[in-house]
Amino acid sequence: MLKKEDTLLNEDELVEDNFDEDVEMFEHFRFKVDKGQALLRIDKFLTLRMEHTSRHKIQLAIKANYVKVNDNVVKANYKVKPLDIITISLPYERRGFEIIPEDIPLDIRYEDDDLLVVNKPAGLVVHPGCGHYTGTLVNGLAFYLNIHQGPEGKDDGMGVLVHRIDKDTSGTLLVAKNDETQLGLAKQFFDHSIDRKYIAIVWGDLENDEGTITGNLARDPKDRLRFKVFEDPSIGKHAVTHYKVIERLGYVTVVQCILETGRTHQIRVHMNYIGHPLFNDARYGGDRIIKGPLYSKYRQFIDNCFALCPRQALHAKTLGFVHPKTKKYIKVESEIPSDMIAVMDKFRNFIKSRQDI
Repeated sequence: MLKKEDTLLNEDELVEDNFDEDVEMFEHFRFKVDKGQALLRIDKFLTLRMEHTSRHKIQLAIKANYVKVNDNVVKANYKVKPLDIITISLPYERRGFEIIPEDIPLDIRYEDDDLLVVNKPAGLVVHPGCGHYTGTLVNGLAFYLNIHQGPEGKDDGMGVLVHRIDKDTSGTLLVAKNDETQLGLAKQFFDHSIDRKYIAIVWGDLENDEGTITGNLARDPKDRLRFKVFEDPSIGKHAVTHYKVIERLGYVTVVQCILETGRTHQIRVHMNYIGHPLFNDARYGGDRIIKGPLYSKYRQFIDNCFALCPRQALHAKTLGFVHPKTKKYIKVESEIPSDMIAVMDKFRNFIKSRQDI
């Protein structure tokens, strides 16, 4: 009997457009073999019981050590025996939404036969879901790759997002064009070997030039759309963010954040936890004046900055990974977007004007 032990949150529990890359990028399945089961190769056994998954993909999962029998990794020629306990992990494939190709402009920063890296603008939802059935990045990828995917996800030619970023976060995203690449890249995310660097504008002047934020993240019981840090190690999931100050701009600071783990809203929650929420991050209190004088001209200045960057000031700038097929290291970067640059320029001018007084 098939048991899906761990899946993504239900649609009404999803937070914006992100998900927990380290854990929830995989679906985990468990089978207990019947007493009367005849000896059968494990790849064929799983193919017969997983109607939406090809034998080829199952064989790839076995090769990548994602299939275990009685807690032991096995090869594709293993013969299933009665009462065996089989577990398999596969990169998550969202189903239930038809992927309609739409001609949405894509900023492709790298592409070959196996994968591509796209620079997503702020405001673009990544994947169709409740409230966003069309007009997403995935709809644009379907058009670009010339494919159409039904609600059961049966089109094997569909590009697969290997990770995600929030709707209002800009920056680089990896897309796999085939199963081999998806499994290879997903493993790197799971092993924390992907290099991910973000640029953020945060409120306040950080005390140290660099540091590390460690704190378990879980959904805030008072607000299901937020996450928070819990001191109790038994609550939430381990999360680590490294940061380095890039530029101090008086009442805000430009920082580089390096993800060691990939939890939902991780940078946003961690920076808020140490008292420096992201500039204009409405969900975590950054859409109000945190630092600075109270006079009206300053309030107007901040309102103008909010208008220039009407979202959390966070950009996924750098993505580094090992190509699953060529084994070469690939590093892709995207420039800081104009809305964040505009805010940084205004604060630079603001500081200069105060120094001239």
